[in-house]
Amino acid sequence: MRRSRIRRAASVVAVLAAAAAATLVPQSAQARDDTAADRTLVRTDAGWVRGLSTAQGRQFLGVPYAERPVGALRWKEPRTAEPWAGVRRADRFGNHCVQAASWDPGYEKPSHTEDCLDLNVYTPIGARHRPVMVWLHGGGLTAGAGEDIVPDTFARETGTVVVTVNYRLGAMGFLAAEGLDGEASDRVSGNYGLLDQQAALRWVRANIGRFGGDPGRVTIAGESAGGRSVCTLLASPTARGLYRAGIVESGAYGDCAGREHRRAVGDGAAFAKKAGCPDPATALACLRARPAKEILAAQAGFDWGPVVGGAFLPEQPKTAYENGSAARVPVLNGANSDEGRLFAFSQFDGQGTPLTAEGYAPALTEAYGPELGGRVLKEYPLAAHPSPTTAYAAAMGDRMFACTALRMNKALAGRGPVYAYEFADRTSPPFASLRDLDTDFDFGATHVNEVQYLFKHFGLVSPLNAEQRALSRQMVRYWGSFVRDGVPLAHGAPAAPDQRTRPGRVLSLRTASAGGTAISATVHGEHRCGLWDAVPSE
Repeated sequence: MRRSRIRRAASVVAVLAAAAAATLVPQSAQARDDTAADRTLVRTDAGWVRGLSTAQGRQFLGVPYAERPVGALRWKEPRTAEPWAGVRRADRFGNHCVQAASWDPGYEKPSHTEDCLDLNVYTPIGARHRPVMVWLHGGGLTAGAGEDIVPDTFARETGTVVVTVNYRLGAMGFLAAEGLDGEASDRVSGNYGLLDQQAALRWVRANIGRFGGDPGRVTIAGESAGGRSVCTLLASPTARGLYRAGIVESGAYGDCAGREHRRAVGDGAAFAKKAGCPDPATALACLRARPAKEILAAQAGFDWGPVVGGAFLPEQPKTAYENGSAARVPVLNGANSDEGRLFAFSQFDGQGTPLTAEGYAPALTEAYGPELGGRVLKEYPLAAHPSPTTAYAAAMGDRMFACTALRMNKALAGRGPVYAYEFADRTSPPFASLRDLDTDFDFGATHVNEVQYLFKHFGLVSPLNAEQRALSRQMVRYWGSFVRDGVPLAHGAPAAPDQRTRPGRVLSLRTASAGGTAISATVHGEHRCGLWDAVPSE
């Protein structure tokens, strides 16, 4: 499948709720004296925040971790948040970073606000020094926000502190240009969104103890583009020491590859021209003067993502995994069994043009070329699939997600523990963005669908049946065990296989009626990875 289609479809992943900026309220001497009793009042290194108390624990929403990246700070590394006086209300989400509207709940309108470098903290009541999970949202690095998940129940049931993070997106987060290189500390521009993530991790290291977390037990986690972010941070020397484990959900697509510097700078020049700033000598000043709305309008059609080179990302992540230079920390990595169905639906049925039997072979040729398309046709015959669209989706999902996840497992196993899973509940309800669509399309265990089994996706309770709720509880135990101890275990269920000792074995997460969660040795063959491993990744 072509990159442009993946980018267009990946923007599906996003969030709940309109955002509002936090405000300041005066802090009295009595309030300071009552801090020990009032667990919703916490002092960060920038000032006091007052959060919320709920049945699940405490929430601190919209807490700034960096200064607003506006004006001269646009396309610069994040700076520590300016201190504030008084007590800052932390009872509502901050702004979405600059992004277009989408079909996700809470994203009906675009955001043109750059004041968005906030995070949210969810902590259960009780003992301190709890393990911490920092969640990086999905959305193709062009959409989404930390509020895409509400992990309050997860935090309570696992005894962990969970932090969700906003970071710069699209052109605002990933513009590379020669003029910017001279301003970047690692001499390579284009990684601002990921530098935001590292700034958030430094905030966690400095502050999370005051919220009951243990700064020495931090796990970074994310789904889709958030998982890809984790892939990148594992290979980034400047992230070392900021976490002790990583969770990658459907994030290994494209083998986690970053853009080569020359290509990224070329894209930056083309973007500047499209944005009305064609002169290289003045492009940077011109772009910084452009309203965010114009930057957003001009960014469509470009590939926004990490840039390889310099101190931040010296080499491609896959190379770092294979040569042992990546972080030697435990990793939980996996994908969903029907990843491609969301994207194929978006391309065909969602446009009102379902793929037909007659159109199947030509669609494969268009996607993969005549030679590879012919091989794909043999490996994915229509007779083996419910419809032409799902046959096309199987090939797409296997190439982009299933087989890249398995390759990542193999590469990571040489430098530390790596545990493999596959979410395989093909009866799972479509995630929130899809549930109100007028369609009977069978999404199966598609991209994003596992998120609702772990958290309140977009803050909503998903319509899981009894056995799906049982699977959800089991998954929460696996993830919680990994965050606590670096090993995914669930009472009464098999241990996730460590690829160092059980290579190729995968924990298949299924409902009881589908055989229950079990160890599978056939995932590589089921996803035709013999074919895809011989083809360059996209």
